[in-house]
Amino acid sequence: MPRFEEISVTLPGGYQAYARLWLPARPRGAVLYHHGIQSHCGWYGASAARLAEAGYAVLQVDRRGSGRNLEGRGHAESAGQLFGDVLAARDELTRRSGFREHHVVGVSWGGKLAVASYVNEPAGVKSLSLVTPGLFPLVGVSKQQMAKIGFAMLYEPHRLFDIPLNEADLFTTVPRWQQFFNTDKPTLRQCTAGFYLASRRMDKIVARFPRARPVSVHLFVAGNERIIDNHKTTSFIRDLHWPHSRITTYADVRHSLEFESDSEAYFQDLVSFINEV
Repeated sequence: MPRFEEISVTLPGGYQAYARLWLPARPRGAVLYHHGIQSHCGWYGASAARLAEAGYAVLQVDRRGSGRNLEGRGHAESAGQLFGDVLAARDELTRRSGFREHHVVGVSWGGKLAVASYVNEPAGVKSLSLVTPGLFPLVGVSKQQMAKIGFAMLYEPHRLFDIPLNEADLFTTVPRWQQFFNTDKPTLRQCTAGFYLASRRMDKIVARFPRARPVSVHLFVAGNERIIDNHKTTSFIRDLHWPHSRITTYADVRHSLEFESDSEAYFQDLVSFINEV
């Protein structure tokens, strides 16, 4: 099984972000991998390993303030700062792998980041694999909580608010993975008002996706989804009518496809799509 190297990636402002680099001896391509709002690169070791086994250099960076990054816990200054972080990760992947073009995998909220980042800067992106992406969430902060977040933005942008996704069964029905979710220390449980505002502003950028340069897109859908709106998400991608794009649905599984008792079909589909591109 392929092994990863733990590295540090310098983000704008000098922020040192924890990352994992999977680098085969002779890579055939490169993949930049974005995790979700609560998760970190450690959640997605199995899929990254399968991509590396297939010959791809894979870079997984813990988003600033998440995972093993303790500085500025749960915070982001703006959507622009997050986009700058993505570009810094892209440049690091290019430097390490030698490939100027790369594929992007985005899981959950990371799928939203992948789409918005592509709209912001599409150069070098060969494909987007959007795994249960958080483009149209079913679960979010309440209107009352949103009002508190808006007020905090004026006076306390670093004030933390709970992420409304703390029930493990939203992600998976598999007991061992529910236990992992409940006890994993690097999992992020709160975000700041600043981060929530940055995420909300990304929604307007995501809305411009249909006007972006067409790129190969693979949408992965959980049939028993409870976190995102499958109908709105599939309609959004289907209505693009872009070539070399597809939608794959896995029946009777929850949001985190990697946290199933048998994720083999998902892993094969992820690798096959990137191979075809």
